[in-house]
Amino acid sequence: MKAYVFPGQGAQFVGMGKDLYDNNPEARELFERANEILGFRITDLMFAGTDEDLRQTAVTQPAIFLHSVILAKSLGADFKPDMVAGHSLGEFSALVAAGALSFDDGLRLVAARAHAMQKACEIKPSTMAAVIALPDEKVEEICSTVDGVVVCANYNCPGQLVISGEVEAIDKACELLKAAGAKRALKLKVGGAFHSPCMEPARAELAEAIDHTEFKTPACPVYQNVDALPHTDPAEIKGNLIAQLTAPVRWTQSVKNMIADGATEFVELGPGKVLQGLVAKINPAVTVSGMQ
Repeated sequence: MKAYVFPGQGAQFVGMGKDLYDNNPEARELFERANEILGFRITDLMFAGTDEDLRQTAVTQPAIFLHSVILAKSLGADFKPDMVAGHSLGEFSALVAAGALSFDDGLRLVAARAHAMQKACEIKPSTMAAVIALPDEKVEEICSTVDGVVVCANYNCPGQLVISGEVEAIDKACELLKAAGAKRALKLKVGGAFHSPCMEPARAELAEAIDHTEFKTPACPVYQNVDALPHTDPAEIKGNLIAQLTAPVRWTQSVKNMIADGATEFVELGPGKVLQGLVAKINPAVTVSGMQ
């Protein structure tokens, strides 16, 4: 069985999607439609902007979404997923690719999400840190002893976890994690504490937009971040998508569950190769590939 997976923020690069735009008339039409919906030429920033341009949340999130979704659509009848999943932002790409959301609605939600997250980041200084080579349970235990907000945000693969929270609490947690034997506990260059209680203002704002958007039954199960389980019911999908901003991304568990349910091949659609690397670490026996 074939699973398609879609990357999240951080996978962007200058020039992403340009081949699709240049060589595929249908892809070009979708990119131009996206420029109209967003109200600015995101294609100019994707194809010829700077790294700095692409790091702005309001650009990064729609850019990665567009690259991923338009890739899926460019496959036409060859896109036959048995299951899909996306990492954080990538969950929106997965939902559009699987037909649960229309292209236009998906893009509007991603733009609203990026805007809401940016506003939440400006309320209080917050950040994230990567923790390497400590068991998940140990990281959870140490975070629970620190004053302030610091939680496990991304369960990426065994031995690689990201924590998220207030700056001072993250600094303290990094000290304790290194003392406990972590090979690395390194702050990331991100705008804020995604997938933590710090995103509550964004969750509330996005909830309203999601509530007013039509979701349909997807063509295949979507394994969602919040519980790592397959979903096809539109109401459940909506609820999980709203919870996603303040809940951890259970990527390790999602991939394990997809494999348990029969996935033998994983194809990453979108910029970068991050998810291919994570899937291979979670289970080296499965086939991984990607398209950019």
